[in-house]
Amino acid sequence: MVMRPPLVNVMAKAAEKAAKGLVRDFGEVEHLQISRKGPADFVSTADFKAQAILREELGKARPNFGFLMEEDDNAPDTSGKSERWIVDPLDGTTNFLHGLPQWAISIAAEREGEIIAGLVFNPISNEMFWAEKGLGAYSNNQRLRVSARIDMSECLLATGLPFKGSRKNPLDVMKEVNAVTTRVAGIRRMGSAALDLAFVAAGRFDGYWESQLGVWDIAAGYILVKEAGGFISPLVAGKDPVKDTSIIATNAGIHDQLVKILRESKK
Repeated sequence: MVMRPPLVNVMAKAAEKAAKGLVRDFGEVEHLQISRKGPADFVSTADFKAQAILREELGKARPNFGFLMEEDDNAPDTSGKSERWIVDPLDGTTNFLHGLPQWAISIAAEREGEIIAGLVFNPISNEMFWAEKGLGAYSNNQRLRVSARIDMSECLLATGLPFKGSRKNPLDVMKEVNAVTTRVAGIRRMGSAALDLAFVAAGRFDGYWESQLGVWDIAAGYILVKEAGGFISPLVAGKDPVKDTSIIATNAGIHDQLVKILRESKK
């Protein structure tokens, strides 16, 4: 049995506690009190409750850590600390509110600007993906490795698509999709960036790309892919894929090909 390192244990215990309320609310999704944050971008009471639990549990375990969290909960801004948690309490909110079991809690630990550990937990499937720098990536107790495919025509990729109110330019995104779709076995739009990256780490997807995300969407998935032997690049050359939040994540075999295709689609 794989022993989780202390930092991952902290994240796992916090995620499991927050998940209890999310699972309960997911079972009664039609009764949730829902407020609008913007077009097609809903925030549920479940989201805020989960974030409050995560802030409390992670804060107790590591009181010197700051927080960068998706939802504005009027707490003091500690995001500038050299050690901080990067948290998305509910990645895949739209899926959650429509009763689709493709959503997750995402937590990453950052030190001096470097992601050093991450966890993505889907309570419905009871899959907990975790990684710590230098220790590898795991799903529950199973070591993760990215896929070994090298032929693009055999590869399954994932991405995100624009929606009403999205910051993404639909024409730019469709150029990317058009450039990729005829070269691969399929493209999926699953609705949770954190899980898409976890699935790349697990070899279920051979690659994933998306632009204009939040840091909290990709921080944990970033280290999962890296520790599973994957490669990550920014969509725009010279940018930081985490800070710029536009990312290409793949196995080793197709990385250069996909980067070239996507960047050329923008010319």
